[in-house]
Amino acid sequence: MAELRSRRSNLAVPGSNPRFLEKAKGLGADQVFLDLEDACAPLAKPGARKNIVAALNEGGWGEKIRTVRVNDWTTEWTFQDVIEVVGGAGANLDCIMLPKVADAGQVQALDMLLTQIEKANGLEVGRIGIEAQIETAQGLINVNQIAFASPRIETIIFGPADFMASINMKSLVVGALHPDYAGDPFHYILMQILMAARARGVQAIDGPFLQVRDVGAFREVAKRSAVLGFDGKWVLHPGQVDAANEIYSPSQEDYDHAELILDAYDWATSEAGGKKGSAMLGDEMIDEASRKMALVIAGKGRAAGMQRTSTFTPPES
Repeated sequence: MAELRSRRSNLAVPGSNPRFLEKAKGLGADQVFLDLEDACAPLAKPGARKNIVAALNEGGWGEKIRTVRVNDWTTEWTFQDVIEVVGGAGANLDCIMLPKVADAGQVQALDMLLTQIEKANGLEVGRIGIEAQIETAQGLINVNQIAFASPRIETIIFGPADFMASINMKSLVVGALHPDYAGDPFHYILMQILMAARARGVQAIDGPFLQVRDVGAFREVAKRSAVLGFDGKWVLHPGQVDAANEIYSPSQEDYDHAELILDAYDWATSEAGGKKGSAMLGDEMIDEASRKMALVIAGKGRAAGMQRTSTFTPPES
């Protein structure tokens, strides 16, 4: 996980709107996904494919992860989405997002189609990743098999709106807590997705919050998945980007402390440090378990481009 790219903010951009596609290039999101599914009316999908290919090939995306969300396999558009986008701009594309994934077979079908297109167009086979979106009860039941369905899998994503409809959830605000429920009705769902992602060694991404102008509410909802260990969240409006980047990054204090633990443990286990299995960092005892926890925090901080403000000094013997 420490080696994966930062996906704190995942900006949704409708493929049918060239102006939004151009604007997205200059925003501070870690990832953009150019949408051919829910954000595009059926009659607009053919034109949206062309818009997306042009926008990807024009460049200007900086270090952003570039993803395209195609339509799900139950529709008549999926194969053409993949053929046109990957065939036309595969060299400038990082991932394909597959929505409403119901079982491992749907991921494997996309993997095979991607391989054929890569070979036909002289692209590096296997470079383009897959992001699997869990949006139904069936998908959640099968999430463990979905996570291991292909070596291309890079993220498992929670899609709250369709999921809420799938299980007849009583709520009108997508992703928010319900006043009639004392706890968090999404906790079980989020944990299932997180466990599958972590078992597979990939990232877990929370879905959107639709009240796009209420950044305060967005923050509260995002904290729910961030505290569990999710790596990022969808953002539907530029105003949510900075909040997501902050919430899914470690604090400066936590990042500095994680780096100090790694340095202190490396020194303690070295010849110079006495080859000890545990050591003291101030008043805190650290060991191999401490190192593993610190790797997670340090990895997220490094991926987010954070700079440490602390220096480890070995204790005097």
